[in-house]
Amino acid sequence: MSSKKMDKGLKRILTIFYIFLLVLIVIDLFIHKHDFFGFDGYPSFYGAYGLVACILLVLVAKYVLRPLVMRREDYYNE
Repeated sequence: MSSKKMDKGLKRILTIFYIFLLVLIVIDLFIHKHDFFGFDGYPSFYGAYGLVACILLVLVAKYVLRPLVMRREDYYNE
């Protein structure tokens, strides 16, 4: 498969994906939310919360958990 054909297909998929995301953001502005804490009623709160939580999980795994479970390079060759 040529790279031009793959690029065209990828661009089409990404365009559809971005349009879908934009439609979801616009729909979110008009949906009534039953907020419990007050701040969770803001538009796109749960999307932003999920993004921040995911980034924090990656950073904790990289800088806290990795040094705890990492072995030396020649651990299995001894």
